[in-house]
Parts: sequence; C-alpha cells; structure tokens
Amino acid sequence: MIRKHTVAAGLTAAVLAATTTVAAAPGAQAAPSTADRAGRTSLAAVLAADGHHFDKNWGDFDILDQAVSTVLKEKPKSPVGVLARGKVRLTAFLPTDRAFRQLAKTLTGTAPKTERATFKALAKAAGVDVIETVLLYHVVPGKTLGAAKVLKSDGAKLTTAQGGTVTVRVKGSKVTLVDADPDLRNPRVVATNINKGNRQIGHAIDRVLLPLDL
Repeated sequence: MIRKHTVAAGLTAAVLAATTTVAAAPGAQAAPSTADRAGRTSLAAVLAADGHHFDKNWGDFDILDQAVSTVLKEKPKSPVGVLARGKVRLTAFLPTDRAFRQLAKTLTGTAPKTERATFKALAKAAGVDVIETVLLYHVVPGKTLGAAKVLKSDGAKLTTAQGGTVTVRVKGSKVTLVDADPDLRNPRVVATNINKGNRQIGHAIDRVLLPLDL
C-alpha cells in the first residue's frame, strides 16, 4: 500500500541518486534508410502546435509540453532537448494530461481540478531534476517505432534515454508498458503514430511511466 505522504520524498531521493544516461544518436550511414529519409518535424513542435497553454481537454499533452519547456528553460543543455531535434530518430511515449493528473493524485493524495494546478503540484512535489529524469524515461532514442512495429514487440525491453528499460506487453491490439513500479497500474497505449512520417514518433499513454518503485 502506498504511503502518500512519503511518496514524493522517495521519488526525489531515488531518482536523484540514479545516473542519467542518453544513448548517442546513430552515425551517418552509406545508404540512408527509409527512417533516415523521413520528415524532420520534432515531437516538441507537435506538442506545442496549439500554443504553450493549459485548457480543459485532459486528453491532450499540455502538461507534457509545459514539463519539457520548464526543464529546457532551467537546464538548456538537458538531454530532454532531443525532443526538439527533429533530425534525431526516437520514439516517445506521451502521457496525456489525465495521466499526469493521476500521478499528482498518487504523489499528493488529491486530484488537482485543473491542468495548471496539476503541473504546479507535480513541480512542487518532484522538482525539475526529477521531472527531467521521468521525461527521459519516456524516450527510446535511435528508433522510429511505429504502431505496427510496437504491436510485433511483445516482450521486448526498450532501453530509454534515462538508462532504464520499459517492457512491451501486447495482447491482441492492446499495448501495455511495464515500468519499474510493480504496484501501480502500468500505462496503456491509447493513441498511436503521433507525428507519423517523421523520424520522431509518439504514442499516447494513459499513465506516466515511473523509473523506480514508489
């Protein structure tokens, strides 16, 4: 059973004790692959397409966009910046605003009423360094994994930019991602192929991936 009053402190201590690593982008190839010739629109640009603001749609990515922007403002050289470099191939699992609200409820014991309040609660409970690490745990560098590839990846362990792994579980057409927390419900993919046709592709998930056992 989760002790809500100690979760935030445990998250901060454990994440900051971990070593954050980012896989290097693959070098140039003599014969460019299809992925190399793909478009170069970044996922950061997609997240910010409707402007950097909060709204009442819990199914989009305003909190994720704000999290990325906040990390890069505080730490301009953060590896999170790879999300803004459309030339770099990667796959990202993108938590919806509702997913972040659920995390805020887990950390604080209360579900915030607005997206803005949700982000403020997370920033207060975790801090920029932890948010950075959690974001990197959602990025699989060097690979453009479309929905078709993900559906054929049952049991695969994906190495993330944070250094940890996420295991793919596929049952029929449903995809679940197994993170480092064995107690909380694992995130499920709820939308696929965001930014399709580009080197960076995303899939929406209904929970935030956690790089450690809370």
